[in-house]
Amino acid sequence: MAHRPPPSQPPLPPGLGRRSFLQLSGLTAATVALGVAAPASADASPRRAVPSGAFALGVASGDPTTEGFVLWTRLAPEPLALDGHGGMPREDVPVQWEVAEDERFAKVVKTGTAIASADLGHSVHPEVRGLAAGREYFYRFRVGKEVSPAGRSKTLPAGAASRFTFALASCQAWYHGHFAAYRDLAQREVDAVFFLGDYIYEYGIVAGGNLWRQGVEVGPEHGVEIETLEQYRLRYALFKTDPQLQAAHASAPWLHTWDDHEVQNNYGSDNSLYGIPPELFVHRRAVAYRAFYENLPLSLNSLPQGPDTQVYRRFDVGTLARLNLLDTRQHRDPVPVDAADQNSEQRTIMGPTQEQWLYDGLTGSPATWNLIANGVVVSAVSNDRIEQWDGYPANRRRLVTALQDTSNPVVLTGDIHRHVASELKADFADPSSRTVGVELVCSSIGSDGDGADTDKYAQDWLRHPYVKLYNARRGYVHATLTPTEMVSEFVAFPYVEADANAQPKTVARFRTPAGAPRLEAL
Repeated sequence: MAHRPPPSQPPLPPGLGRRSFLQLSGLTAATVALGVAAPASADASPRRAVPSGAFALGVASGDPTTEGFVLWTRLAPEPLALDGHGGMPREDVPVQWEVAEDERFAKVVKTGTAIASADLGHSVHPEVRGLAAGREYFYRFRVGKEVSPAGRSKTLPAGAASRFTFALASCQAWYHGHFAAYRDLAQREVDAVFFLGDYIYEYGIVAGGNLWRQGVEVGPEHGVEIETLEQYRLRYALFKTDPQLQAAHASAPWLHTWDDHEVQNNYGSDNSLYGIPPELFVHRRAVAYRAFYENLPLSLNSLPQGPDTQVYRRFDVGTLARLNLLDTRQHRDPVPVDAADQNSEQRTIMGPTQEQWLYDGLTGSPATWNLIANGVVVSAVSNDRIEQWDGYPANRRRLVTALQDTSNPVVLTGDIHRHVASELKADFADPSSRTVGVELVCSSIGSDGDGADTDKYAQDWLRHPYVKLYNARRGYVHATLTPTEMVSEFVAFPYVEADANAQPKTVARFRTPAGAPRLEAL
C-alpha cells in the first residue's frame, strides 16, 4: 500500500550555503577519515607523552552491524578544561585499539590505529568490520602508556535470531540527579541500548536553582546557556564524567537519536523558539551537531555537514526485528500558528524524505518485529502538546495507516520524564477502534529529580483507555524480543537526587504477543 508524504518542506533561509559550514569549521575530509582509521604505515606512538588519565571520559561502542560496530573514546585528561579541549595539546595523537573475543584479551581478533585530532575534540570513531555475527566482543584503547578501561559490545545476529534484549534510556539531566538507572542497566548486559534523546541539556546550571544532584559543585562557566562548540564539548564532558553513565556505555553498544536539548529547548528545523533568527540559528545547530558526533559512537554516516546530519537510520536484528531510528527534530514543520495549521494535511514531523524512507522500510521489512524509535510521544494525549505528535495529527494518521500493514509494530519513545505504556489505535478519537501496535515510553534517567509514583499530569494520560501505565519516577525500560512475544519491563527508582545507590523496582511488566498487538499485564 502506498503512503505518500506531503509534497514539500520549509525552504532554507535565502542565500544559505549549508555545506560551507564544514569548510568554515576547519575540518577536512582527511581529519575525519583519520579519526576512523589511520593508514597501516602510520606511526602508532605519540610525539610526546600524553598526560595521565587520558581516558577520563570512558569508552563506548555503537551502531552495530552483523560484522562489527563503531568504537569511541575521547582523550581528555582534564575533562572540564574551560577551552573544551580536555587538557590535551593542540596536536594529532595516534590511538591504538584492539578487539578480543574474551575479557582478558587473550584472543585479540582485530587491531588498528585512529588519529585523535584537536579539530574533533581528540575523539576517535574506528569502525570495526570482519567480526562474526551475533556474538560478544571486548575492546580497549591505548595511547602511549595509557590504557583505557575495557568495554563490551555485540554484533547483530544474522538470520533467524531466537532472542534479543534491549534497554531504552533518555533525558539524562546530570544536574537533576544521580544515574542509579545506569548502574543497574550496566549490570544487565543487554544486546543494545537505544538512547532516545536529550543526552545533554543546554541550560545554565546554577547552585540553589536547578542543581539538585547532591554532593557536587560546578564553576560559573557552567552557569550560562551553552552556545559555542567549546561550551557544548564542556557540557558533554561534564555529563560523561559520571561513572554510572560510563559503565552503561561500556556494557553494550548504543544506538543514538536526539531530541531538542542537544541543541536548544523545543527547537525544530531552523526555528528557535527563543528569537534567534534562522540565518543565525543554523550556526548553533552546526556546532551542536558537531559536538554530538564528537562525543558519541556514531558512524561516518552521521558526520554533520554543517547544520545537517543524517541521524535517521535502520538496523536489522536478523529476521527477528527491524529498528527504524528516527529524527523528529531536524526536519519538522514549525510550531503551528493556529488550529487550522496544526491540522493541515501537509504537516510533517519527519520531513517528506524521511517519512517515505520509513514507510518503505516498513513495507519491505522481513522482520517479525518492527521497532520505531523516536524522540517524542506518538500516542494522542491532548491538542495542546504540540511538541509531540499531537502537534502533527495528519502525519500521525499517515503513520498509523502504515502500521496497519506492518508486522508487530512497536514505537519506542522518551522525552516526557515518565514511564508510559500505551496501545496505538487506528483512530485515537475512537478508543474502541482497532489496536495497531504498542508504544513504550521510558522515563528519564535523571531529569526532573526524584519524581513520584503519580503527579498532576497523570489524569491527562490515564483518561485514555489505551494508556495502560503512568509512573513519574526515574528509570529505564528493559525489553526482550522472541519470535513469539515481547516482554517489556518498566524499572523505576525511589530517588536520584541524594546519590546513585537507590535500588530498582519493577513498576510494571507487559507481554505483547506476536500477531496480537496489545499490552497484557504480567
